[in-house]
Amino acid sequence: MGIPTKICYFRSVTYARMSKSSINKRKIINDPVLGFINLQSDLIFDLIEHPFFQRLRRIRQLGLSNLVYPGANHTRFEHALGSLHLMRTAIDALRNKGVEITSEEADAASVAILLHDIGHGPFSHALEYSLVKGIPHEKMSLLLIEQLNEEFEGKLQMAIRIFKNEYPKKFLHQLVAGQLDVDRLDYLRRDSFYSGVIEGTIGSDRIIKMMHIKDDHLVVDKKGIYSVEKFLIARRLMYWQVYLHKTVIAAEHMLIHILKRAKELVHQGEELFAPPALLWLLKNTIEPGDLANRQLSGIITNHFVQLDDSDILSSIKIWCQHPDAVLSILSQSIIHRRLFRIILSEKPFPAPQIEKLKQAARLVYSVDERDLDYFVFTGEITNSAYEPGEENILIAFQNNETCDLRDASDIDLGALSKKVKKHFLCYPKDLDIN
Repeated sequence: MGIPTKICYFRSVTYARMSKSSINKRKIINDPVLGFINLQSDLIFDLIEHPFFQRLRRIRQLGLSNLVYPGANHTRFEHALGSLHLMRTAIDALRNKGVEITSEEADAASVAILLHDIGHGPFSHALEYSLVKGIPHEKMSLLLIEQLNEEFEGKLQMAIRIFKNEYPKKFLHQLVAGQLDVDRLDYLRRDSFYSGVIEGTIGSDRIIKMMHIKDDHLVVDKKGIYSVEKFLIARRLMYWQVYLHKTVIAAEHMLIHILKRAKELVHQGEELFAPPALLWLLKNTIEPGDLANRQLSGIITNHFVQLDDSDILSSIKIWCQHPDAVLSILSQSIIHRRLFRIILSEKPFPAPQIEKLKQAARLVYSVDERDLDYFVFTGEITNSAYEPGEENILIAFQNNETCDLRDASDIDLGALSKKVKKHFLCYPKDLDIN
């Protein structure tokens, strides 16, 4: 891929070794959603203090959703701490019911959930496949956790096994990444709080207190079935009202197109302002296979962790004045919130309608035919609140039997497990035509 291997790149200091034993690491954090969060181990404190984790303070949890919901400015940092709190709450609840979870396993599960989003790039999901092609945030998170494991002299090994679902107690992985994991329990409640969309409110405390383990599988007592139903309904509504809100989708795809254009211009030899780490990622084409090379993956991740929302926003502000019409128009549209119109449909949009809009864009913006896809584009969004599979949500009854939530519920959950797909057409509002 042409990535230089001899390069001076960011290397984090081993903060675990720098930490002084005299520091009080059993801190209490006041969270507006969950209340007081206790840091119950020195390792957790040291990981939170690490630059990799502190970077999450500068990455919004909901990307560009604040363009629709002005209060949605909370960060991945807050969400990670909230997930940590719910993990410890779940572990305590399970222990009180006789489930054997050692102190080492509790710490490892806590580390796994604390770091589960550490691989998110700027604006969270919006740019997940833009800066590092074909590499989801889960894979980037694992790479960074493995790098932290080296810095912390192997103390994260069990957490990595839980994260990868390779630890014998499979229910620990379910708490990190499952149909009813503490990640979802936190982000639904948190995103609902900050966006003001009350339909996302859930009873996370009750769901956790109703959890149990049967045959190494996370189950929920039948008394908690209504709370779980509410959780799934809330998840569906939050996706349509917040995560997949059509204006948010338009803004995110405009942002993706901005970076695509910037990368195209850089590859054509154009001068482009950008912070060094962002410029490096724009210049180099990164493929998933590059991460298998230890040397290359180290260079990639050490550039990646220098990026946050501010790098992208500061660049876009400068690009508003760039002589390239495509880049400047798109950048101004984001900065000044002149977002494209977006239309949803159950069926794909007809080619003549798309072509008519493209020709209108060519006249309005005086751009080349080959650049019209930056102004008129289509795509798909899908939503499914419950995805039955190997890790279904199981309901436990007093006779010690379990069954899938869909069979235990007295309401039809078919709509929640059905994958709904919608097509969208996006274009500047200047092009509105009859």
